[in-house]
Amino acid sequence: MLRSWRCGYRCDPKPNKSATDCKIEKEETLRRSSQRKIANLLQRRYFDFPHYNKNNPLDELIFILLSVTTTEAVYSQTYRSFKNRFPCYADLLRASIQEIAKPIYIGGQFTQKATAIKSIIGILNDRFGRPSLSPLHKMSDVQCEEFLTSLPRVGKKVARCVMLYSLGRKVFPVDTHCRRVAQRLGWIDSEEFDEDLLQSMIPGELRFSLHVNFISLGREFCTSKAPSCGKCPLKQLCPKIGLSKGTR
Repeated sequence: MLRSWRCGYRCDPKPNKSATDCKIEKEETLRRSSQRKIANLLQRRYFDFPHYNKNNPLDELIFILLSVTTTEAVYSQTYRSFKNRFPCYADLLRASIQEIAKPIYIGGQFTQKATAIKSIIGILNDRFGRPSLSPLHKMSDVQCEEFLTSLPRVGKKVARCVMLYSLGRKVFPVDTHCRRVAQRLGWIDSEEFDEDLLQSMIPGELRFSLHVNFISLGREFCTSKAPSCGKCPLKQLCPKIGLSKGTR
């Protein structure tokens, strides 16, 4: 027989379970239920569109590095230009930083990005005998993230993009759109943001869908300035944390 605590939630009867434990369990259950409703609504609208990300992990790493501080249209063009100039990654071993920078200049920060790419290709060649990230398929999630974040200009977001899109790992990369949407939904504190905490709050089976669809939502409705809350598919579920009444 289930035992009901003062919080009104019928939780699992365990001998030493307190009202506080029951409250935490209730909040967790309600949060998971809300997350699934949100995931379903967004999936019906955006169909888990993957934003042109790549199946090959090294392609994905380069693609994400080239996307920094630029728009989707620009970094897509930059990536195509880069691949046309360097269809084989081994060619980068012999290329100068200036040669690598030339086809990616339209994306901005081309010297820094070219320097990082040159360094990464050298590291991979030394570690694996060729410029490839295929060996990551045999690594655990922890090993993958540790190795990727040891590379130049690769933080957790970039590493987890590679892991999510190219390795099929159940991680949650947090870009600017994901962070903004999660904050407005009240999932995370804007003052004490922790991407590991946010990832741990989202069930593994929802991470890919919520990640790609948060990006789509952030671009269409939940924009940084003047969000279209009245037209948003989540308007009935979102508490609009951090938004003034005039911007809702």
